[in-house]
Formats: sequence, structure tokens, C-alpha cells
Amino acid sequence: MDVPTHPAASHPPGAAQVHPPALGEGRLEAGLRTLELTVRRRLDGLLQGNHLGLLPGPGSELAEARPYRAGDDVRRMDWAVTARTTEPHVRESVADRELETWVVVDLSPSLDFGTADCEKRDLAIAALAAVVHLTRGGGNRVGAIVSTGAETVRIPARGGVGHARSLLRRVASVPRATDGTRGDLTQALEQLRRPPRRRGLAVVISDFLGEPDWERSLRGLAGRHDLLAIEVVDPRELDLPDVVTVVLADPETERQREIQTTPLLCREFAAAAQDHRDRVAEALRHCGAGHLRLRTDSDWVSDIVRFALARKRVGSR
Repeated sequence: MDVPTHPAASHPPGAAQVHPPALGEGRLEAGLRTLELTVRRRLDGLLQGNHLGLLPGPGSELAEARPYRAGDDVRRMDWAVTARTTEPHVRESVADRELETWVVVDLSPSLDFGTADCEKRDLAIAALAAVVHLTRGGGNRVGAIVSTGAETVRIPARGGVGHARSLLRRVASVPRATDGTRGDLTQALEQLRRPPRRRGLAVVISDFLGEPDWERSLRGLAGRHDLLAIEVVDPRELDLPDVVTVVLADPETERQREIQTTPLLCREFAAAAQDHRDRVAEALRHCGAGHLRLRTDSDWVSDIVRFALARKRVGSR
């Protein structure tokens, strides 16, 4: 949807806004470097760290000691703590297996749109940068499947800082599809499902517009991987601006319609948009995916922080 005239985005007074840099203005390297610094400084330590093994069995990295309980393996006795406390203790261990992360990035024409601080495409790349830089440490590997509707780019999963930066550079450089090109998120998800890959983390970044025909493929991924869905939203997709005439356009079908806005029409539009977002949230929940929503008029770093802390609280319980 394209709205040629719209009010400037407003933020609460004093709110610290962190906006993804525009990546299509000849400053790609500087923009990606800024993203990396933002992620490492403000998000590092919240999303990454020791992860539980996805296969059964104890790991080899030592964790905290706890009192001995009947049935514990005596080979895990911590004799130093036992001698100090005069009570038998065993040492817990944390699985330290390498994590393989795959990210499906939807860059169809519907993401080449933004009426606030950035385009949805830029916000999607910022979300990708957060996932890549927060999961690449400790020998972990990261790969990506990028779909524009016109082409699908597959980047193999590898480890290291150099690969992480190269992956982001390549995704940010993917040419935009021409108007009239329909996105195909389901096809990108199927490329990740087949052939089956080792268990790991699967992340899907999209605006999830249109009918949720991707639900079956996403449920298949959730059956094998820990699944996270990142929904990218622009405020003008949720409500119409308070102007007299608005031109609505669908970049994936090139259909346009000029309408005269009224209070009733604005209310119906907002209700329909909210209904669609509720359907997306329900479909993602049924698929067993974690759901993170990022907006082009919001501080995406703070949104990720809140999501990460909420997930940690749920995990600790």
C-alpha cells in the first residue's frame, strides 16, 4: 500500500530512537557497520549466550554446582565444593554444541515501502543484522535464504565474523524486484525445509501480508527447529491518514485505487487491518513460533530488548 501524503511519525518526548540507516544511498558499508555496532553495544548479552543442546545428553561446559540428589551420577561430583560445604555436590553442565541458524528474509515489493523513519526493507535488514551478530559466536553458523519474488538467493551457513559481514552485505545488495512481482514466502520456506537440515534456529523475517498460505510450511519448520517470526509493519498499513484523497496501491499486482477518506472508512480500514494482524499472530502461535513485531516508527532495538527479556523470563519459569 502506498500513501503519497502522510503525517510525519511522532514519538514520545525524550524517547531514544534508533533507526536503521538507509542502505541504498551509496553508503552500504558504513550503514552495515553502524548496524553491527548498534547490535553489539545494545543487544549483545541479551539474546546470545549458552544455549541448551538440541539433542539429548549433557554438554561439556561446566555450570553451577548443586546439592547431590539420589540417582545423580557420582562421576559428576564436585569434590572441591563438597569439601568446602561438607555436603555432597554435583556439577551441572551446559550443552555447548554449535548452533546453526537459518534466516528466511522476505524482500518482496511490499517491503519497498515506508512512511515513517525507514522502509520496511531497511528494517528487515536491521532485524537480520541483530540475528546474525547475536548468533554467530562460539563456532555457530549462520545462513540465509532471500526471496524477492523474482529470484531466490541462498547463502550457505558458515561461521565467523567475515562471513557474517559478507552475508549482510550480500542480502542488502539484492536488487529490488520490479512492481508487479508477487512475493512467494511459502516457496522460500520450502527451500529451507527440503532437504532437511540439522536441528537449529530458524528465523523468518517478513511483513506477512496476504493470506497465510505459508502456515503449513512454517509448522513443518517448527517441528524440527526452534522458530522465530519477525513481522515488519508500517503504521500506514494499520490506519489511513487524515487526508481527503488517498491513493492505495498494491506493488505486487500494480493495482491502484483512489478513495475519499471519511471517519467511517478510516475506522473500517483500521478494523480490517487489525483483524489481519490478529490472524497472522494466531497463525504464528499455532505454528509454535515466537512472534516479534517491529515497526518503522518505533525503536527497533528497544522492541528486540523487550522481546528478549520476556522470552528469558518465560524460559526461567
